Amino acid sequence: MTVAEKTQTRLVLQSGGATLSFDKNAKQAELQRKGFLWKPKPVTEPLANVAEISVDAGVDRASGVEICNTMIVFKSGTAWAFGANDRAEAQENAKLMRSFLSLQ
Repeated sequence: MTVAEKTQTRLVLQSGGATLSFDKNAKQAELQRKGFLWKPKPVTEPLANVAEISVDAGVDRASGVEICNTMIVFKSGTAWAFGANDRAEAQENAKLMRSFLSLQ
């Protein structure tokens, strides 16, 4: 995970082909993913709809490797998975996002 921008009103994180931004001025969260042959449209949600930020971990059955994501869950029930290299990075991402959004 790379912190591309961190100010009082904007937080932009990059991980692999995904860019996640929280903008307090626009009051929006945006997730942009890179596609192989095309550029998919970014998905957006109002910041006020963020219900929870948590860490989701699963084990790949073929390799036995633990796969961790930082999950951004919205009041509508939708959720975005933001990839991480390991559990520690996913927890660091979640802590940074919660702090920026003033969530517990």
